[in-house]
Amino acid sequence: MTENTFPVYTADAIVNFYRTEVLTGQEAKHFTKSELTPVPKPEAVQTLYMRVLHLLYRFRPECHSMVPLLENIQNPVYHEGATAITSVYMRMQQFLPMCLVYDFSLNDLLAPKKQKTLTILSAIMNFLHFRKQRMNIILEKQAKYRADMDRLQVYVKGCSEAMRKIKMLTTIPPEQQAEADELAAALSELQAATTHESHEVNAIKESIAEWKTRIAEKTQKLAQVKVDVSSLKEDIGKLKSQIVESPEELKSQMEKMRENVKNIKNSMEETDERVVELQNLVQSVTQTEAEIQQMYNLLQDLESSMNNTKQQQEEHQELTALYEKKQKELKNLIVEEGQLKRAVAMKLDKESKQNMRRQKMREMKEQHVQEVMGDYNQIHQKREEMADRIQEISRETQQLKAKIQSLRDVCSKETEKAQAVYDNLSTSMDELHRRIDMDTVDLIQAVTKMSPSF
Repeated sequence: MTENTFPVYTADAIVNFYRTEVLTGQEAKHFTKSELTPVPKPEAVQTLYMRVLHLLYRFRPECHSMVPLLENIQNPVYHEGATAITSVYMRMQQFLPMCLVYDFSLNDLLAPKKQKTLTILSAIMNFLHFRKQRMNIILEKQAKYRADMDRLQVYVKGCSEAMRKIKMLTTIPPEQQAEADELAAALSELQAATTHESHEVNAIKESIAEWKTRIAEKTQKLAQVKVDVSSLKEDIGKLKSQIVESPEELKSQMEKMRENVKNIKNSMEETDERVVELQNLVQSVTQTEAEIQQMYNLLQDLESSMNNTKQQQEEHQELTALYEKKQKELKNLIVEEGQLKRAVAMKLDKESKQNMRRQKMREMKEQHVQEVMGDYNQIHQKREEMADRIQEISRETQQLKAKIQSLRDVCSKETEKAQAVYDNLSTSMDELHRRIDMDTVDLIQAVTKMSPSF
């Protein structure tokens, strides 16, 4: 006991702990520090040990007083007290090594000492703390295991639903297979037509851009020509007002001006023709733009359908990623489940060993109880025989009492008769004595009267 691996608590701490954790009811109320210090009371210490055994092993206190009643035991009542103490001593001697107490003796029950008792109670208190802590940890592990199992079931259910949805999204029903093939073929043809039309539209746009550049150039030239014509007209007007030339030169200049006007008219006609051509081209372009708009609408529909397919593919990828994640979590949970199962298997093995030990103990107890019951039956038979004998003796005593009563009645009657005879005799004897006295008196008087004559 000099090298303890547990703390030795004070008497107040021990009393508070055992009142709250071990004892119940009136025992907890009446258990005080005075029962442990300065001199421990054997009855209180024995009660504490019994309650500890009942808390740990469900060994009830009344079971300690069971005596194996054999045929050769006389007066088994005398053995009940010693049997209870011996049973508590044996159970505590088996239990206390688990609390690191190896020197428990019978004297610790019959005449306990203060320091030794506080040390043993501190060891039991430390063991109960450890037991409570381990039980809480096991309960937490069981709750976590149940939560993990519930979560595993939810994950398995979610994975099965995700697999079902993926299968529904990836598989095409057989009644829609032909329609899907037709849609795929039409989609491929439409894609080829849209690519061809897009190429044509790009070529038309390029030609329109070229024509627009040419028209812009022509319009710039036409504006320049108009500016030149206006400047020439202004110059002509100035020259007419300032210079008076010869008619021949005027005619030549007029002819030049007419040629210039014809050239300008011809260029304007050419530009008008080109404008008409451009207008026709613009109309054709508008028609092509309308067709392109229709194709663009079809392309938008295709794009929306492609977006839907992409979204479905993304959902499919997300579901696959989620499925893989759930599979990983499921594998982790399976690993944890295996670990927990191994731990549970180890616990079950320990429990099975403990159950086997308990079963052996129960069998031994049952055998002991059967022996006790057999002894009890024999004693009960003997008691019945003794009760029958006692009943016979009581009947005989009652008969004797009845005879004695009758004899007493007869005696009382005889005594009454004898008393009456005695009374009669006494009265007659009194009367006789009185007569004798009277006769003696008369004789004496007669003698006295006759004496002088003699």
